[in-house]
Amino acid sequence: MVGLKEELLKSIWHAFTALDLDRSGKVSKSQLKVLSHNLCTVLNVPHDPVALEEHFRDDDEGPVSNQGYMPYLNKFILEKVQGNFDKVEFNRMCWTLCAKKNLSKSPLLISDEDAFKVWVIFNFLSEDKYPLIIVPEEGYMLKKGHKRKNWMERWFVLKPNIISYYVSEDLKDKKGDIILDGNCCVEALPDKDGKKCLFLIKCLDKTFEISASDKKKKQEWIQAIQSTVNLLRAGSPPPHKEARQKRKELRQKLLAEQEELERQMKELQAANENKQKELETVRKQLEAAAARAAEEEKKRLQTQVELQDRFSLELEREKMVRQKMEEQVAQKSSELEQYLQRVRELEEMYKQLEEALEDEKQARQDEETVRKLQARLLEEETAKRAELEKWHLQQQQTIQMTEAEKQELENQRMMKEQALQVAMQQLKQLELERKEALEQYEEVKKKLETAANNTKSWKDKVAHHEGLIRLIEPGPKNPHLITNWGPAAFTEAELEERQRSWKGKKATSE
Repeated sequence: MVGLKEELLKSIWHAFTALDLDRSGKVSKSQLKVLSHNLCTVLNVPHDPVALEEHFRDDDEGPVSNQGYMPYLNKFILEKVQGNFDKVEFNRMCWTLCAKKNLSKSPLLISDEDAFKVWVIFNFLSEDKYPLIIVPEEGYMLKKGHKRKNWMERWFVLKPNIISYYVSEDLKDKKGDIILDGNCCVEALPDKDGKKCLFLIKCLDKTFEISASDKKKKQEWIQAIQSTVNLLRAGSPPPHKEARQKRKELRQKLLAEQEELERQMKELQAANENKQKELETVRKQLEAAAARAAEEEKKRLQTQVELQDRFSLELEREKMVRQKMEEQVAQKSSELEQYLQRVRELEEMYKQLEEALEDEKQARQDEETVRKLQARLLEEETAKRAELEKWHLQQQQTIQMTEAEKQELENQRMMKEQALQVAMQQLKQLELERKEALEQYEEVKKKLETAANNTKSWKDKVAHHEGLIRLIEPGPKNPHLITNWGPAAFTEAELEERQRSWKGKKATSE
């Protein structure tokens, strides 16, 4: 029953995720009611409307995740399955729900029935357990620091018992580890501080706050980390080791079955050869008996007929046994060839699935590269925009400074014009005063010339008169200074002073 339950859960998980239209990891309660009713119908499980309504009450908050749906699914549906149901009908019901999600191309290269068969084979070959999730082994997320409380982008790598985070995906600069054990737990957080898609990883010594890129990545990381913690708590090996062990056991089982078939074929061939030898021996014995019967024809005629009849019957019986054995050998050979053909087809399908998964991984890597390129271009555009705004602000400031300087120059020009006007007025006033002083100077010069002429005439008269009446006296020891008026009546220093004053007046008049 455990194997049947795991097989059923694979198809149910596909149906559940198909109802999750916004990829948030949750499905509305009304859709889960319909899904549960259909599962009970196709699995021949008695309906329990009371338990269904009690589990999905309308007063519950929000939709239900796959983890919240598992208790009801296990208790009221899967534990009651007896195996008396049509698996094809069950798989077809689940395929009807998830066909649109899994078939993205139209038209298909194969028919709808063949697509359904491929999906069933995929579920049969799948080695994952519930819940079937896409486990992100690595990716970029934001992590909140413990000291500075800032958010930094880191490249996270999930391993069986540890989460390592690096500066970039080249794994050169490692920033730390998150040690996982059975005591760790992970839970979602509401949006805060402008950060969305938050979740929390609690360990014994530290708590880590992380922001994923979107809701889908957040749910995938939470489920992946929770699955790892559950495996550590249960002491189970990592999923990839368990899958590797299963594949190894399957290969050993197929090899053992093939060896058993070869051994049986060899035994059948050996038995056939033995029967051939026995028949050849019997034939020779019959020939010898016939020869002896011919020699003793008269004596042993009746005995020869009886022996011949008996050996004929035995030969016919051996012939029938041989023919039957040959038919069995041919049938076993045909069955072996069909089995080997099926194994080769399954291996080919497994290779195609691996190639499809590799293509999907490459597509995701290309999508991540394009997303990084878009983010880098957006950052460059933001930087250019900030730089343009800075230049615009500097230009505005320069214009304002130029306007202020222009206004100041205009004020200085007005003041200089006013000063120039005042200076022009003062110059005009000085020009008038100079003209008046020049006129006064001309008048004084004329008066001075008139006075000088008068003085000269009088000096001539006085000198003439004094020359006539001067007494003859002995001369002084010092030489006498002679002027127009005769011997000087003043000292030499006074005469030099008068000479300097006269020269100054003469320079002023000129």
